[in-house]
Amino acid sequence: MNRKLRIGVIFGGRSGEHEVSLVSATSVIAALDPSRFEVVPIGIGRDGRWISAPDALHLLKARAPLDARSECYLAPEPTRRGLVGPGGPPAGGPIDVVFPLVHGTGGEDGSLQGLLELAGIPYVGAGVLGSALGMDKILQKMVFAREGFPVARYVWFTAKEIAADPRKAARIVEAEIRYPVFVKPANTGSSVGISKAHDRKELLAAMALAAEYDRKVIVERGVKNVREIEVSVLGNDRPEASVPGEIIPSNEFYDYDAKYVDGKSRAVIPAELRKGTVKELRRLAVRAFTALDCAGMARVDFFVQKKTERIVLNEINTIPGFTSISMYPKLWEASGLPYGRLLERLIGLALERHAEKAALRTTYDPRTDWFAG
Repeated sequence: MNRKLRIGVIFGGRSGEHEVSLVSATSVIAALDPSRFEVVPIGIGRDGRWISAPDALHLLKARAPLDARSECYLAPEPTRRGLVGPGGPPAGGPIDVVFPLVHGTGGEDGSLQGLLELAGIPYVGAGVLGSALGMDKILQKMVFAREGFPVARYVWFTAKEIAADPRKAARIVEAEIRYPVFVKPANTGSSVGISKAHDRKELLAAMALAAEYDRKVIVERGVKNVREIEVSVLGNDRPEASVPGEIIPSNEFYDYDAKYVDGKSRAVIPAELRKGTVKELRRLAVRAFTALDCAGMARVDFFVQKKTERIVLNEINTIPGFTSISMYPKLWEASGLPYGRLLERLIGLALERHAEKAALRTTYDPRTDWFAG
């Protein structure tokens, strides 16, 4: 292809990770080689409205009123392969690849991926199934446990169950799991709505908070004396794992403030681990990626006990952060793949996967027109 590829970068969205998405998009847009790629910024406001304009990122960061002339939507059919605005398709032609950077609900859970499938546009990252499983902490735990991965003990509730009888839910937790426990909304990222509870009073408050963010809540046993280790995975059918990195959080656990706000958390890359532990972490990361039918990219998070280096699989993140301090690109940089080349690989993997799906048969011709009568 002689012309530049038009890359639609989608950011923002209606989730608690809206701000993180904007910072990720800033980094990605700045790093895409302008000699090879034409960036099409696509912002989703907090109210769910889509805009496409050169200053879309600035408008969302400033929380400015969105210009109706810039409003657009993605046509859910493959003949357009792009955006449609009030006056028709925006200038520039079809979009070649979409780089979705909408973290959390509405962007990472398979809904945006389903729209891109209907639109017939290649996109970076996992498909509908992998995204949905990767987003839902309960369902991915079920898959991981069935596949024999080492996971922490957990129980889960609906928000309605917690609201109806929070003390009953607390008694179930106490019967099944010892304190401390982590309480999480089933479908958020960036540690939004997550709390660590050391007793019943904290548990009740944590469940109420988590239920504000999702209709399902998971409570996991807190693994003691552990290190937080992350591994980046890249690829489609033959994924590769990066070197592991260790997060040393500034707070008691790696919460939202420790990740993005206070700037005091540290990353040690590569993590100082035994060779056998490193090998096993990379193997498990690739297995987890494959078990959830992921594609393109994912970051797999582990707990490793300090003395024994016993491994516990925590969770997978199918649209990991791409900020300047995010672990996913930093781990690949330490593995010999710098940020700009990483983006190029991800775009190539998106095109590869789309071409494979496009080659599949989508019609069947019966022997007779039995349906026409």
